[in-house]
Parts: sequence; structure tokens; C-alpha cells
Amino acid sequence: MSRLPLATSLVGPLIASLWLACAATTAQAEPIADIHTLAQKEQQPLLDTLRDLVNIESGSKDIEGLNQIAERVAGQLRQLGGTVEILQPTDIYRLDDTPEKVGPAVHAVFKGTGSKKIMLIAHMDTVYLKGMLKDQPFRIDGDKAYGLGIADDKQGVALILHTVALLQKLNFKDYGTLTVLTNGDEEISSPGWRSTITRFAADQDVVFSFEGGGTDGTLRLATSGIGSAYLTVHGKSSHAGARPEGGVNALYELSHQVLQMKDLSKPEQGLKLNWTVSKSGTNRNVIPADATAQADARALKVADFDELEKALQDKIKNRLLPDSKVDLKFEVRRPPLEANEASRHMAAYGKTIYQELGMSLKVDEKATGGGTDAAFAALKTRGAVVEGMGLSGFGAHSNDAEYVQLNSIVPRLYLATRMIMDLSTGKLK
Repeated sequence: MSRLPLATSLVGPLIASLWLACAATTAQAEPIADIHTLAQKEQQPLLDTLRDLVNIESGSKDIEGLNQIAERVAGQLRQLGGTVEILQPTDIYRLDDTPEKVGPAVHAVFKGTGSKKIMLIAHMDTVYLKGMLKDQPFRIDGDKAYGLGIADDKQGVALILHTVALLQKLNFKDYGTLTVLTNGDEEISSPGWRSTITRFAADQDVVFSFEGGGTDGTLRLATSGIGSAYLTVHGKSSHAGARPEGGVNALYELSHQVLQMKDLSKPEQGLKLNWTVSKSGTNRNVIPADATAQADARALKVADFDELEKALQDKIKNRLLPDSKVDLKFEVRRPPLEANEASRHMAAYGKTIYQELGMSLKVDEKATGGGTDAAFAALKTRGAVVEGMGLSGFGAHSNDAEYVQLNSIVPRLYLATRMIMDLSTGKLK
């Protein structure tokens, strides 16, 4: 953990005053030197934190590991002066694959002297199983840092921690509240923390979500909604050789159902339905009595999910085998995040900050298929929601290739810090 040097704490007020004077009089054509210099100095402490986070295995179902990483994150936030609590889930939205126990979240609030409410979110859990750390230890190779879950999303947690640290070193407290929330169940669709994210985000002026920015650091203003369809067929078993006519073949009926539902996608409006998992039968010589299938669904609007569910329910009424029983369950795992004027304005301002660094910042207003917790934050918020504030990287969910790009650390620290400062002081209106 990095500690605040005495010299930095003394010059912090001066830096903040100089920055406010500059902000009040002229638009910056170059990076504000003191902020940029401190961002550069924060790179190594951030990498130290990232190393520590990667070295804690925290798969979504690894409650011990999630508790350990939550304590680590909470401790660093307390050291930075926040009011911090580790929360345990009490309002769990149970999906088909929700485990019995769901991991914790870390909630921190930093109170300032201004009025703006700003929220920073990331997730602590990964898709990996316990024991896989040995195959993806933290290491730096050239211009990349590798490690288990480093891109998705431990870099986001580390970036939030060191953005807060940078603000502390600048002695900047002109925000009203700076809220940090890191949850431990994003990779399983956030059953334990979706309602909390929505509730905390409701009165914020902006929510920055620190999922990675991809290989090119793109900010995302829209993400797909994610849904799942579960098809269950009940038939009747019988001897496949001696008396097949005595059975009701659930596999035949399942095949019929999947085939008649294969063309429900509407790519032109971002609606996708793909059947991905199926199971039937117990023995080669037994007519299968039961069969199941699962489908992945993506949509850009909640109304499209409603329309899709109705179409699926209508389809199952058409059965191949009248004696079979067919049931279908549809669940919305994540709502879509849709771009709005507030988020467009926020991202456009981010572009001007990157220009100070001599860099271009890409902004994507069209969802590409992935879903994140930013969508839960946007459900009731009155402000902007911006996704992809994290580091550039690649290889999320891979066995041995997950990395972040070192050259994205300073620009992202500078971007997040400046966005918070300029919004808090009214420069970003």
C-alpha cells in the first residue's frame, strides 16, 4: 500500500489552488503539469496494489477469497480516509445459476466540501477457479502486466483506489460525496448487489464504471442487456429397441422446439437469441423422458426482451409430440445500458482531457454484446453513466493471456482525476 509522503501533503493545497486558478481562467491545451506528474508517480503504487489483488484468488463462488480481497480493498480505502464498510448480501435476486452464498461488497464514502455526487464502481470477483493462480501469476513483461483476473476487473479496483489516492495527494475535496462500490458477484450477473448498485446510483451526478477499455481504451455509453431462456421437455421413457412406440421422445420434442425458435434473432435491432446448451437421455437404449436446453439472449432495449419472451411462449404451444410437456422460463440477467445526453456530454469532455495528453479517446455509443453492472447503475440514476474507464488490456476469461497495458495507467489516472475535479468545480457542466 502506498503512503502519503510528507512533502506531497504539504504541496497538495498549493497544487489544488493552482489548478482551480487555471480552470477558472482558461481551457487547458496541455495537461495540468502537477496532476500529470502525480499521476506518473502513482503508476508504481498502482502496480503494487494490482500485484496484491491478483495474488488473491477471488472467483465468484470462492467466498473465502472474496472475503480476503474485500478486507484488502477496505483497508486501503480506510487508509485513504473513507468511511468504509464491508457489506454482506441480504437482497439476493436468485437466477438459475446463483450459488447458495454470494460474496461481499465494499462500500466507501468520502465526504467533501462541494455538492456533486460521484460514484466509482468495479468488481472484485473473477471467472476463475481456485488453484488457477499458479498458471497466471502476476508478472510484468515489456509493456504489459499479466495476471489472473488482471483485466477483468482487478485493474478497475486498483485504478479506483489510486484515483482516490491521487485526489488525496492533491488535497482535492471539492466534491460533495465520492462513493466507491466494489462487488463480488459481477461475473455471475450480480444477484447479490444489483439492487444495491441501483439504489446507491440513484442520486448520483455521475457513475464511472471501471471495466477495462479494451485494447484501444474505448469509453462505452451502451451495453447489451443479457437474458437467458431455459427450455424443459418432459416425455416418457421406454425401451428403445423392444418398445420405442411406448415412449414419448423428449429429445425429438426438444429438437423440434429449438429448430422452430432458431430464427427469433433480429440483428438489425440488436436482438440476438442463440441456443447454446442442451442435454437429454440417460442410456443409449432408452427413449429419453427428459430434455433441456439453454439459450443466450442479447438486446439493446428492455422492450425487446419482453417481445422475445412472448414469442418464445407462443412457440412452445406448437408441439411435435402432443403427449409431451414443454415449459419455458425466461430471465433478464442484466438490463441494457442505453446512451443518453448526459453520458454523451461526459464522454465528450473526456475527449478534451485526452487531447491535453496528445491522445485521442474513442467513445462507443453502440452496444457490442457484453453487459456490465453499469446497466444496474443506470436504471434509476439522474446523471450520466460511463463504462470502460479502466485500463486498456486484453484476454479476459482466458487461461494464460490476460493482461493490461502499462502505458494506459497514467492517462487513465489523469482522465478519472480530471473528470472528478472538473465536475466538482463546475468546469464540466
